[in-house]
Amino acid sequence: MEIEVDGERFSVTERGCGTYDASWLTGPNPGYGFSVSGRTHGEGVGYAARRLGDQELVDQIRSFLAQVDPVTGFME
Repeated sequence: MEIEVDGERFSVTERGCGTYDASWLTGPNPGYGFSVSGRTHGEGVGYAARRLGDQELVDQIRSFLAQVDPVTGFME
């Protein structure tokens, strides 16, 4: 799926349950992006995977963009 956040477009694919790869389509560095997991830890049950909702993905993208150096286009 494609998601637009603050004028930037990302291709987001789910790689296994609850793990997502986001490629920055409009960024200055082809193929650059990040991965995020919806894994949570529950006491006594270890780690469990959960799917992220659309708003959670938008929030993750915003967080990524906030860490990008505007000069290099890479995370600081």
